[in-house]
Amino acid sequence: MGAAAVPQQNDSCLGTSGGIRPFQLQNWKQKVNRTKKAEFIRTAEKLKNQVINIEKDKRSHFYNHKCDFRSEQNMLEELENKLINSRKTERAKIQQQLAKIHNNVKKLQHQLKDVKPTPDFVEKLREMMEEIENAINTFKEEQRLMYEELIKEEKTTNNELSAISRKIDTWALGHSGAERACRAASGKVPVDKMTPGTLPEEVVDFENFLQQTGGRQGGWDDYDHQNFVKVRNKHKGKPAFMGEVLENLPARTQDEVQQHEKWYQTFLALEERKKESIQNWKTKKQQKKEEIFKLKEKAENISLLFHNKKDNQKRKEEQRKKQKLAVEAWKKQKSIEMSVRRASQVKEEEEEKEKKRQKEHQRQFKLKLLLESYTQQKKEQEEFLRLEKEIREKTEKAEKRKMAAEEISRFQERVENNISRDPSRLYRPTKGWEERTKKTGPTGSGPLLQIPHRAIPTWRQGIEKRI
Repeated sequence: MGAAAVPQQNDSCLGTSGGIRPFQLQNWKQKVNRTKKAEFIRTAEKLKNQVINIEKDKRSHFYNHKCDFRSEQNMLEELENKLINSRKTERAKIQQQLAKIHNNVKKLQHQLKDVKPTPDFVEKLREMMEEIENAINTFKEEQRLMYEELIKEEKTTNNELSAISRKIDTWALGHSGAERACRAASGKVPVDKMTPGTLPEEVVDFENFLQQTGGRQGGWDDYDHQNFVKVRNKHKGKPAFMGEVLENLPARTQDEVQQHEKWYQTFLALEERKKESIQNWKTKKQQKKEEIFKLKEKAENISLLFHNKKDNQKRKEEQRKKQKLAVEAWKKQKSIEMSVRRASQVKEEEEEKEKKRQKEHQRQFKLKLLLESYTQQKKEQEEFLRLEKEIREKTEKAEKRKMAAEEISRFQERVENNISRDPSRLYRPTKGWEERTKKTGPTGSGPLLQIPHRAIPTWRQGIEKRI
């Protein structure tokens, strides 16, 4: 029976798919979950430290110059305090809801420890479970609505920041254009530059349209807008593309898609007008440059006629110096651009290396888990074989001891004589003594009919006759 049970156990040990047992798979999942939990905690700590650093930078940038912008700083402080109080209230409310759900779950677990098979008890458990489920669903729905509201606010804020950023870029462009105009005026070369006040009407209309309608995506997120444009280009703007857009974007309604289509048509028209306006401006600018260059050449020719050779050489030398300085400035600018581009490339390479390192780390971690599982399985199999060998050896030894005991018992039964004791024989005279005490006949010369002889042992009887 023992020998028959051992192979079955061995088959059950080795019969799992892939050589991994259920409890080992569970341990592996627990290790993976612990790893994910630790990674989540590290990420949370990292984000927390980033928030702390951002708060410090904010205070250093905004609150260290109150004398310059006192009223604005007071407004920012009031808004920040209001947001902090709102976050604290919201955190306390969420913690209170979670604590209530946690207590209800604890009560349910306590009730499940002492189960009573009665209808009232089952009904009570059902009510408790429904209450917990409703509380969880309500909490999830509230959080979902809150997150959707935050996402909308984030989109609105991003659109406002994009509009402000474009406005700042426009101001910077106008400022640099004004500086170049001043330099040109100082050099007696009248060149028209684009300033905020002299921007083409098409450019102003396009920028105002973007600012009013939510940026270059019309208030949509990047994913939805890119899918919309992709499907629209696929159908070449035909109305049939609406259905496919609704299939690809289930979160959007038909009215939203139609409104976005109207916005996109207006966007394309205004953008085309802007491009044409900029192209015309560039053409006019090039024509003015050519006219200025011709005037400059004509002025140089006139100066050559009215000035002597020494003045011309001096002017040429100064011009060469200016050109040299301009070339050096251009080289310096290119060097800075190359450095920035190289730094960006190095950063991207480092990020790519970090991603590869993380992938390699995950792969090695999985291999390590598989190796540990295989090693554990092999140890268990070796332990099982060792126990099987010990059981077999013990069985063989017991069998040998049993056989030896049986042989000894058989040998003892064959040799041993069971002779019963007779205590009365102890005082009884022996046969020899009885023969000695027999009465003899009268002495004389009579015939010797009976002569006593020693008894012959049974094993010697018949020997003398044979001799």
